[in-house]
This record gives sequence, C-alpha cells and structure tokens, in this order.
Amino acid sequence: MAVEPGLSGAPASYALRAGNGELDLNVRLGQRLTLEWTGAIACTHCGRPTRKSFAQGYCYPCFKTLAQCDTCIVKPELCHFFEGTCREPEWGERHCFQPHVIYLANSSGLKVGITRRTQVPTRWLDQGAIQALPILEVDTRQQAGFVEVLFKEQVADRTNWRAMLKGEVDRLDLRAERDRLLDQLASGLSNLRERFGEEAIRTLDAPPVELNYPVHEFPRKIVSHNFDKRRDVAGILMGIKGQYLLFDTGVINLRKFTGYEVMVS
Repeated sequence: MAVEPGLSGAPASYALRAGNGELDLNVRLGQRLTLEWTGAIACTHCGRPTRKSFAQGYCYPCFKTLAQCDTCIVKPELCHFFEGTCREPEWGERHCFQPHVIYLANSSGLKVGITRRTQVPTRWLDQGAIQALPILEVDTRQQAGFVEVLFKEQVADRTNWRAMLKGEVDRLDLRAERDRLLDQLASGLSNLRERFGEEAIRTLDAPPVELNYPVHEFPRKIVSHNFDKRRDVAGILMGIKGQYLLFDTGVINLRKFTGYEVMVS
C-alpha cells in the first residue's frame, strides 16, 4: 500500500497499488471490499514466477543474492561492507551510506527504531505509530544499528501488532522519554562518538509528530486473514492502520503478501 500523512491532523491517505494505477482506499471505508488471490506470485525484484515468497516479496534466488535481503538489513550492526563481502556494494553505498534517524515511536507503547532520513514519516505510518519523535541522526545504517542496540537495553524495538490494531494505546510524553533515555545511555553514546567521531552521532531537537489513521471502528478481537490459507478476503472495510486492512471479518497485513497477484472488487 502507498500511504501519505494527513495534513493538519487529518487521517493518513492510503492507496492500493494495482498495476500502474492506485485504488483510493479511504473512500472505500464503510463499503464492502473483496480481495481474491489468483494463486500467482511474482518476485518484486526480477519478476519471475515463484511458488513461495521470501522476505515479503522475493523469489529464492533473489533472497539469497540481494543485499536488501541480507541479515544486516534486519540487524544493521552486522554490516560487513568494510570486510568486502557485501552482496551488492553499489546498492550498499546508495542505501546504507546516507543519513539515518534513530527515533522513538508509540505504536503499542514506547519503542525505538531506525530509518533513512528520506523515509520519515512513512516508516512511522507503516508501523501504525500514533506518535513519533526523531532523537538522533547518524551518517550510516551501521552506526544507526549500533545506537539502536544501545537503546534496546532500555526500550523495546518491536510493536505489539494486536494492541496497535485494537487502538489500545495511551499517548506518551516522548520528549520526557527521550531525555530519560539519553541520560541513562550517555556513557554508551559517548563511547560510540569516540569510535566514529563526535559529529557522527548528532542529537536532534525536533518536535513530536502526531499521526492519525482512517479507522471507523477498531476490532475488539483480532482475527487474522491469510491468503495462503484462504484465497479470498472479504468484508466491510472498517479501517486502515499501518499496513493492515481492518475488515469486520478480520484483519490482513498486505505487506506480508507483497508479490501476490490479487483481484480487487
């Protein structure tokens, strides 16, 4: 799904990518929507048919050879570019050697995360965060990974997706949480600055961001739809949050099924 933040507190705008076009999903709220998987899956990188999707959209050969599918994408502190073993050095230079932001977000409670600066605020919307606050900026993805590992000593780095979809999230004072964590982790951050340079890890003074989603009604009980178990998903579209469609019959994470050929009606 494509998503754009809402203006002046308005809900985010979602569109379902279909071929070369996009289907506006916000206008379908409250209406019946049917998604039917045809049984076909295509790799989102090379386009070849595949019986199974790996890493949310890749065929097995691409999964095993692309840098964007390597372990260091999930754990950037394991980057091995400088060892000369990066799967695609040119890709790594374009995507990993650019400014990254370390942020606090509130999607199902306080969490820490990292993203390329160019992915703000899209990353927060994809996670279903209702609040977010950039706290640090670094020069590379690997450095962001080291900082995130440090913060994970004090705060979670994952979202409880069930709580997020139920809307059971209290708002937090992210500035106070930032100040608390920066104080607790001052020694570790100082060590990283000694390693990479004083200006490599920069403290940000950005305002908190509030994010809203087009949801008519949150589900009381989470029932998860899965194309691999049933090819059709249908119901009244009650809302959209993160990469989930919320039907009156259950929820589905569309990102999980990237590359699946789906008919929409």
